[in-house]
Amino acid sequence: MIPAELIGDIPATSDHDLHDEPHAMFEQIVNPLREGMTQIATAPPCAMVIFGVSGDLTSRKLMPSLYDLAMTSRLAEGFSIIGVSRREWTDEQFRDEMRRAVEAHARTPVTQDRWDSFASGLFYVSGNFDDESMYERLGARLDEVDRERRTEGNRLFYLATPPSFYITIINSLGERDLVERQDFYRAPKIGWMRLVVEKPIGNDLASARELNHAMSEVVSESQIYRIDHYLGKETVQNAMAFRFANVLFEPVWNRHYVDHMQITVAESLGVENRGTYYEEAGAVRDMLQSHMLQLLSIVAMEPPAVFRGNAVRDEKVKVLRSVIPPPGATVKDFTARGQYAAGFIEGKTVPGYRQEEDIAPTSTTETFVAMKLNIDNWRWADVPFYLRTGKRMPRRVTEIAIQFQRVPHLMFQAAGTTDVEPNLLTLRIQPDEGISLRFAAKIPGTTMELRTVRMDFAYGASFGSAGADAYERLLIDAMMGDQTLFARRDEVETAWHIIDPVLAAWQAEEVTGLPLYEAGTWGPEKSDALIERDGRVWRRP
Repeated sequence: MIPAELIGDIPATSDHDLHDEPHAMFEQIVNPLREGMTQIATAPPCAMVIFGVSGDLTSRKLMPSLYDLAMTSRLAEGFSIIGVSRREWTDEQFRDEMRRAVEAHARTPVTQDRWDSFASGLFYVSGNFDDESMYERLGARLDEVDRERRTEGNRLFYLATPPSFYITIINSLGERDLVERQDFYRAPKIGWMRLVVEKPIGNDLASARELNHAMSEVVSESQIYRIDHYLGKETVQNAMAFRFANVLFEPVWNRHYVDHMQITVAESLGVENRGTYYEEAGAVRDMLQSHMLQLLSIVAMEPPAVFRGNAVRDEKVKVLRSVIPPPGATVKDFTARGQYAAGFIEGKTVPGYRQEEDIAPTSTTETFVAMKLNIDNWRWADVPFYLRTGKRMPRRVTEIAIQFQRVPHLMFQAAGTTDVEPNLLTLRIQPDEGISLRFAAKIPGTTMELRTVRMDFAYGASFGSAGADAYERLLIDAMMGDQTLFARRDEVETAWHIIDPVLAAWQAEEVTGLPLYEAGTWGPEKSDALIERDGRVWRRP
């Protein structure tokens, strides 16, 4: 019998209906884990300006996410988007282009009525980012949108351009009075104004400081949202909930019980159509300095006083400041890098990195990097953190694996058990979001023989879905003024403090080529040596 509390409002039905549709009664059954998930807040009305709106990021992520938010009533009725790029589009051409993007990538199906409602808030301004007249036209269009769509002067400026345009756009917005400095102590003249900047934040510490300084000259830190979409993923946020909302795990989350941690971000894709960008960035700048150090700070930080804005970010910065950067003379011992060669991915032949479009035939850009880091604080002293990321790996996977220490004494040897694998807690961030715990259990029978088993929690199975796209969460947070999941200035610069010595040591090396690893494998041999010299091995996700 179904418990009454699990049954929703079941409409009256005849015996004939139940006979024809034996499962009709159960369609209204409520998953108790989903209770409260429909209680959502709507963002205040605003006009969102997307610079570089014709780019891949807008087509694949921003516009589909905004459409999905609108269809789930997360956006105010007057929400408007003003796209800016060099394309000579009219409003109607812009809307047509965005419809194709939404149809290809949004979660919510596109119908004519839905699209007409959403597209009524789409507008376009054409021009170069260094053109004064373009900003005049943008200002006029913003005033028009404020009047006609009642956006109340609230403005969200999103920089979806190559980083080389960031400072130009930011300075121009300030010079044309399209943004004003706002802080907690002064009420805005009109509405709120916020700036969203995509990674990378700089190419090294010096350029990161230059960009941060340029932004601080125009707006206050409370108006800046440095976006890292990894922080919008449900499983990343659940890592904090898992630690701090469960008394069972936090007491063993330290050097007394944890042997080491492994953070893996593997991609089966190559550089695709991003060859020019990737040649300048490489795996360290593209993934490790931003995404992976964010993951490290989340699993290693101390409990914040509250889950809000600066309280969370304060603790993340404290951890990053405790990370010991590999000294120049020992960088070779703490890092391993490589470049993918031709191979096979899912049974298909793929070219090597140097054969990709826009890649120099003598390139020494790394597509794989592994690094060992230590955190010099009370909680994590002597616990190594192993990070690795690469392209053209066997499969796409992002996970954090916490391996605990072995039991100090095995009492079951007389029964034939000579070794027991240490407990392993794995936080799977993508693609199969969830958490698994490996532990030892007795095999059924008369002997005390042990076997390693696994306990799994999967988001999709438990909650009926894995949650909204990361960009949906972060876009709403920016509109709501919640900076918790965005990087702060000191956080970005501290991360570069860790990475800069590695890049400097590599630059000092005279290399004509990097160790190659075949596409479809887990990286160069040196990455295995990096961890095996400590008596450990990489996990095979």
